Amino acid sequence: MKKNSLLLIGAGGHAEACIDVIEYQKKYKIFGVLGLEKEKGKFIFSKYKVVGTDEDLAELSKKIKNALITVGQIKSADIRLKIFNKLKKLKFNLPIIKSPYSIVSKYSEIGEGTIIMHGAIVGPKVKIGKNCIINSNSLIEHGSTIGDNTHVATSVTINGNVKIGSNTFIGSKTAIKQKVVIGDNSIIEMGQVIFKNCPPNSFIKKHEKN
Repeated sequence: MKKNSLLLIGAGGHAEACIDVIEYQKKYKIFGVLGLEKEKGKFIFSKYKVVGTDEDLAELSKKIKNALITVGQIKSADIRLKIFNKLKKLKFNLPIIKSPYSIVSKYSEIGEGTIIMHGAIVGPKVKIGKNCIINSNSLIEHGSTIGDNTHVATSVTINGNVKIGSNTFIGSKTAIKQKVVIGDNSIIEMGQVIFKNCPPNSFIKKHEKN
């Protein structure tokens, strides 16, 4: 198996978005997709077959070395984290996937298994953890930190020197003031404007002022 072959884990809507980025990046050839038992045999875009489930990972690890988690993350990071740990145990390589239509500063740091989607902007001295989703048209300004297993959803604005914890979800079109700290395991629903720090396990609901 060629080194640039890539196995995808997750066969839903987020997988379709990831495939689009991978095709534009032109760095990896998609070997196949793993999904639920009921999804086996189906095709995504009529070309990428669901070849099995995550129960097949051990066998597949013998012939393919690169994998990307393409399960989405709305609120809980538990499923993505469980798959990430399984892939690491099986010694898969988890590449960083960056859309050629994103702008990522050469002075930033991106963790393994993270995907940067179309139109995202990542500024200088930004640190993004492992197994993250930086979704389309999101902006992460200079000096900000994003923890592991965190999903920054579409069109989020994160201003300078913000710190966002691990296992966190930041909903679409949320704006976060500079230097704000958001703790681990937090959920910020879409459309929020965050002016002050949020402790771990925060849940900021839609239309709730913060």
